[in-house]
Amino acid sequence: MCVLALLLLGPSAPGGTLVARPALPPGAPTAVVEGRVMTWNLCNPCGGPELAVGRAAHIAAYAPQVIGFQEACARDVERIRAHLERLYGLRYHVAYGPVLRNWGRCGGLPWRAGGFGQAILSAQPMTRRGSVEYPDGGSEDRGYLAVTTEVGGRRVRVFDTHLAQRSQAPVRAGQVRFLAAAVSRYAHAIVLGDFNAVPGSSELRPMWKVARNAAPECGPSPTTDCATTTDWHSTFDYVFLRGIAARGHGVHPSRYSDHDAVHADLGPALRTAPGSVRGAEGDPAS
Repeated sequence: MCVLALLLLGPSAPGGTLVARPALPPGAPTAVVEGRVMTWNLCNPCGGPELAVGRAAHIAAYAPQVIGFQEACARDVERIRAHLERLYGLRYHVAYGPVLRNWGRCGGLPWRAGGFGQAILSAQPMTRRGSVEYPDGGSEDRGYLAVTTEVGGRRVRVFDTHLAQRSQAPVRAGQVRFLAAAVSRYAHAIVLGDFNAVPGSSELRPMWKVARNAAPECGPSPTTDCATTTDWHSTFDYVFLRGIAARGHGVHPSRYSDHDAVHADLGPALRTAPGSVRGAEGDPAS
């Protein structure tokens, strides 16, 4: 009977209870897809620990090599990571930051609140982790997490960010200038995140100068084909690429967040981006 239960329900959850294995769509990958990256704002507060199984299934349906989360509680990320491995055989390393301590969002005790902020999962080990807060975060401290890892067979610098809230365009403008300056130092970089700004907004101009969106229809002058990425029909979530081409992309709605997951499949490296002074590991760009 125990063996039958395991076959029907799948492996146990981090807490030891059995968890049903959600079915993946036909044709879903059975292993991490080389060169695929994803960004997803998990929406917090937006449900409890029970969402982790569904979120893991949504990620496993596309099996990216790198995932950047925003509005992520560290405990929830650990649950998602555990389910990805135990239910689908997808193993990821994890990095956190900036991590705020927030009892209201992430639970825990008032004096030992849960970590909240960005997180990156990578199928390959990550080095040179940097967690940076913006000089002005707006109504809540905001920043970016940066790591170096291997994506599509090349070492790249990966940034994961969440900009100030929708009503705070002047604050976001300063944050984008700060982020773009950091990105411009690298010949090859990937920037994942929730920018809380539509493609044609003035505050995104510094990013367009140093990188391009993996979805070309969602550029500085978006076309009618530019897909929205939120439940309120705005395009806020981006995969920006510097020195790397995209060969495909997609937007994936889910009932597990008020943001859609956005993925990009990386193509060949482009020539060295103008003005870059470093490679992925801090060496002079070549």
